[in-house]
Amino acid sequence: MSGIGEWEAALLDFRARKDTHFKSSRGPILAANLATFTGLAYFPPDPAWNMHLKLKRIPPEPVTLATTTPGETQTFVSWGVVELPSGERLTLYARAGDDVPASLFVPFRDATSGAQTYGAGRYLDAPTDGNTVTLDFNRAYHPYCAFNDAYTCPLPPAGNRLNIAVKAGERLPV
Repeated sequence: MSGIGEWEAALLDFRARKDTHFKSSRGPILAANLATFTGLAYFPPDPAWNMHLKLKRIPPEPVTLATTTPGETQTFVSWGVVELPSGERLTLYARAGDDVPASLFVPFRDATSGAQTYGAGRYLDAPTDGNTVTLDFNRAYHPYCAFNDAYTCPLPPAGNRLNIAVKAGERLPV
């Protein structure tokens, strides 16, 4: 990977390992589609979407999110809020029962949802370090339910719907 920096090399390696994992039938790709699966589609790497932001802690409250399966919900714990350079905010969640999370769950929708990315939204896992959090949208991913209806996935809450287009991470095939 000559000519690219360490961050981009790590990102491309992460994407290649994910594609290999999915191709090996250990992911959500249906068996009938594995023969033609050549890898996921991604926006080009863009370091501008790799953000290190101040995490504003909020009182931990149980939050019930609707899912892609009608009538089913999943419970998370509100953990903090970040403000993006655009001025928009996202709420970050801990998994229920995780008292000291190393990373937080960020379900979100943006202006690409339904056109360039999965309509129900995407997810991001955000590593924390004290009062800061890393949101690398280049690692934003479609939930398993985007590939297979057998999965139940939490939907981003209304407060995590961004007006901006996040052209980073996984995208729909072109």
